[in-house]
Amino acid sequence: MNNQRRADRAHCTTGAPPTAGELSTLPHRDRAAPVDGVDAEILLALTEHPRATTIAIAEAVGISRNTAHARIASLEERGVLGSFERRVDPAAVGYPLTAFISTRVVQRLLDEVAAHLAEIPEVLQVHGLSGAADLLVHVVAADADDLYRIAGKVLAIPGVERTDTALVMRELVGYRIAPLLERRRAPGPR
Repeated sequence: MNNQRRADRAHCTTGAPPTAGELSTLPHRDRAAPVDGVDAEILLALTEHPRATTIAIAEAVGISRNTAHARIASLEERGVLGSFERRVDPAAVGYPLTAFISTRVVQRLLDEVAAHLAEIPEVLQVHGLSGAADLLVHVVAADADDLYRIAGKVLAIPGVERTDTALVMRELVGYRIAPLLERRRAPGPR
């Protein structure tokens, strides 16, 4: 494992946000080894039964236990399997409101802005964008007053020029990956 991956894992383990310089070097995904049909079958089985044992996954997919174990380990190592955090509903921990804050920033301060955003607990995700806004900041809040406070914290970050907040009224299609995995599913027997 290279030093950068060790640093990435250290942040995941300690919960410490990456520094501004580290943000620009964090890999998004290891694109060198795409998910194949068998990996897709394993991921679909895990999607249906996230707490299944390796033996149960192997049986569901029709591969040996050792093959299932090795492939799951590879999926984890490659970053294909994300954090368990994605499964936790923010409403269950007191944050029922979801909003997206479109943010324009001074380009030379982008890494510093991202580092400040990582320090705000209510910020769930930040995406760099092309177009009128530079960042799309996914936040959660306890109520409208809390959202106002959070949006103010984002706007107060040095380098943020402008924000525009959109409150999510209702989720029409939840996060899903299964349709894409279905496309990659392995044909026939293994």
